[in-house]
Amino acid sequence: MTARPSATLLLARHGQTVWHAENRYAGVSDIALTDEGRRQAGQLGEWAVRHPVDAIWTSTLTRAIETAEPACWALGLVPRREHDLRECDFGEVEGRTLAQFASEHPERAREYRADPVTHPFPGAEDPRSAAARGAMALRRIADGHPGQRVLVVAHNTLLRLVLCELLSIPLGAYRRVFPRLRNTALSEVRIGEEGGALLSLNVPCAPDVSP
Repeated sequence: MTARPSATLLLARHGQTVWHAENRYAGVSDIALTDEGRRQAGQLGEWAVRHPVDAIWTSTLTRAIETAEPACWALGLVPRREHDLRECDFGEVEGRTLAQFASEHPERAREYRADPVTHPFPGAEDPRSAAARGAMALRRIADGHPGQRVLVVAHNTLLRLVLCELLSIPLGAYRRVFPRLRNTALSEVRIGEEGGALLSLNVPCAPDVSP
């Protein structure tokens, strides 16, 4: 029997938002892009011209949708939205920084830094559930695009958890193994019947113009 062709997913974090400049947790809050975030979205659109994809998927949060728009326009594609690609809900820390949380709850913050999955923020979504829903969403997308290249625009923490889930890395290590996904940088994942494989990580979408 012929194996089903694998799909290649290009995972991108959305552009900068008004909260990320201060390193605030945006989570499920629908926060707008900054001017810099819109510039980054434009660079992702230029990348799409150089590296065309067959489909574009985004989370249902506005910052991801707006980040994908230039690429959709450039390629003439209609974006598809997947609610399970939304960012994790950070509970009481939505809109706040980790430093602010640590000043009020130093022990809880220490436990979070040591293992953010066993000790999530108060009122936050269970990171294990977020990893499972995100990985299932990517598998559904891959199943629908065998042998194709798909751009997926989503979120920093969700994508790091999903990468751990797909690559059999302990979820509690996601902050250490994947410290940060840069805005609109691309991570290439191949998903097929044999599982997931990471082909590249955190590659800037803008070409290197240094001498």
